[in-house]
Amino acid sequence: MKKALSIVFFFLLPILTLPQSTSILFVGNSYTYVNDLPQLVKDIALSKGDSVTTDMSAPGGYTFQNHTTNATTLAKLNSGLFDFVVLQEQSQLPSFPPSQVVSDVYPYAHQLDSIIHKANSCATTVFYMTWGRKYGDASNCSAYPPICTYSGMQERLRESYMTMADSNNALVAPAGMAWNTSWSADSSINLWQSDNSHPSLEGSYLTACTMYATIFRKSPVGAFIPALLDSTTASFLQDVALHTVLDSLVNWNIGVFDCKADFSFSVNQLTAQFSNQSQNALSYHWNFGDGSVSTSVNPQHAYSSSGNYNVSLVVGDSCKIDSISKVITVTTTGISTPNNDALNLINIGSNIYLLKNIPSAASYYITDYTGKVIEHGVVGNGEFSFDLRKFTAGYYLLQINSGTNKSFPLQVK
Repeated sequence: MKKALSIVFFFLLPILTLPQSTSILFVGNSYTYVNDLPQLVKDIALSKGDSVTTDMSAPGGYTFQNHTTNATTLAKLNSGLFDFVVLQEQSQLPSFPPSQVVSDVYPYAHQLDSIIHKANSCATTVFYMTWGRKYGDASNCSAYPPICTYSGMQERLRESYMTMADSNNALVAPAGMAWNTSWSADSSINLWQSDNSHPSLEGSYLTACTMYATIFRKSPVGAFIPALLDSTTASFLQDVALHTVLDSLVNWNIGVFDCKADFSFSVNQLTAQFSNQSQNALSYHWNFGDGSVSTSVNPQHAYSSSGNYNVSLVVGDSCKIDSISKVITVTTTGISTPNNDALNLINIGSNIYLLKNIPSAASYYITDYTGKVIEHGVVGNGEFSFDLRKFTAGYYLLQINSGTNKSFPLQVK
């Protein structure tokens, strides 16, 4: 995938746990089709209980600019059939001088993203951050010294892919950063083929695990392992992908653009004032728990009698909805009651969590990534600790069923 460098003289970023069904289109070149990255991602997802379909348009050496005029690519994009579209630029271009990337990469990244969303406004664009060449880009080193080394080339790739994602409200699949972590931790695992550019099976598998964690927001630990890859190496690569993505979701814009419901409230006798704290929402539907509803952003509601009321808020954007419920107490006596939403979870040690301010007669359920109930019971008033050291490593969901009906993600390391 050798590309000539133009010489310039200028110097110049809520974990899901239930099984999902999704369709993914990969648009790239040989970094995508070598070792059949789409199939690896599909195999990993299927082994974790997710239903997946994949497709690919990846002619060798292709750039984003090439894809904007390729009939096959355009037909797939314009079909609007995909939930996620993964975009991978030619391996060297994003590492070139910023002024050149501005002219040769960014406009075509934006053009492809626009085509994706014109065909399917609910599709998600994922920019596939690639990796530096093992010993840097020797063919272009003299013209642009920052890419003479692996680390220098990797940093330029990271900067360019983050800019593409940020400017297009898109996600990043940080394969290149996962490679960087793996190579730093264990250089005996060779992620490159003999050309020091294309991925070995180990490199493609690490990329696929990173892609799975990015798109599904779930751990790849325990997933499918190719027959030609030993289990010890695969487990290491799974763990690298897990921590690269899920320890730093916001770094890769994961969840940043989600529609998320939330609100606070204050009470003065029988009147409650609600303050909407939702993000990325376009519509609001309140149910005040007494048969009354509202579509206002920040409604005020007067109750007819004292009591506890379960207030729910459902918010939506043009594609998805989210909801939250909280119990409020109103009374004819007293002047003001603060937000009584104090139920919270604190990590107090290695795999030990403390749940505070528990309401009376609350029940709890802990489920794994498939939705299977692993543990359940009843917790009383006050505080209760969850010792998860007996659980296998991974992500779980704690659900508290009471007036609050809250959920908390748990991580076992």
